[in-house]
Amino acid sequence: MIMERKRMDCPALPPGWKKEEVIRKSGLSAGKSDVYYYSPTGKKFRSKPQLSRYLGNAVDLGCFDFRTGKMMPSKLQKNKQRLRNENFNLFKLFWEKRLKGLRSSDVTEEVLRTMELPKGLQSVGPATTDETLLSAIASALHMSSTPITGQTSAAAEKNPAVWLNTSQPLCKAFVVTDEDIREQELKVHRARKSLEEALMVDGLARAAESTRDTDI
Repeated sequence: MIMERKRMDCPALPPGWKKEEVIRKSGLSAGKSDVYYYSPTGKKFRSKPQLSRYLGNAVDLGCFDFRTGKMMPSKLQKNKQRLRNENFNLFKLFWEKRLKGLRSSDVTEEVLRTMELPKGLQSVGPATTDETLLSAIASALHMSSTPITGQTSAAAEKNPAVWLNTSQPLCKAFVVTDEDIREQELKVHRARKSLEEALMVDGLARAAESTRDTDI
């Protein structure tokens, strides 16, 4: 294969550094080129990571373009913006952590008893507790129109930063059985019965109070 080599100084790097561009003149890859860098001692570098490891803190290569051999400020801005976006996405990914330590209370500011979760619901992800999981599930039920299934990917336990589904609460995948539905229906029936009795007692008390006021 016929190749043309062009070697020149690289002002973006310390004195003595050379940039070499090898252009292929024949074959299927004709017209394509490869870029290499040589240190003052003649050491060859084939990639930017290699160059960064060798130079260390001596040169900031954050905006260095390996192919052109020039410093590109716009590239640094893009890298910073990408980093900010990644940090923001991680913050969104673990938003449930912000719920940690919060407690529900009634109008008198008395802390309500913590609800016990079914054994089938198991948390997954960093720093999750039953209280955090309960808050996350409640938020998902109120804010999402999609079915709540939990984290269906088994890889979420090994690497949550990559595999967690942010639209689902931080719990392992679960299945709602017919027995679960029947138990829930029974709980709802009992709650409605208690509410009906409470409203009836309140109504009778109001009627009695109104009668006393009339007699006076």
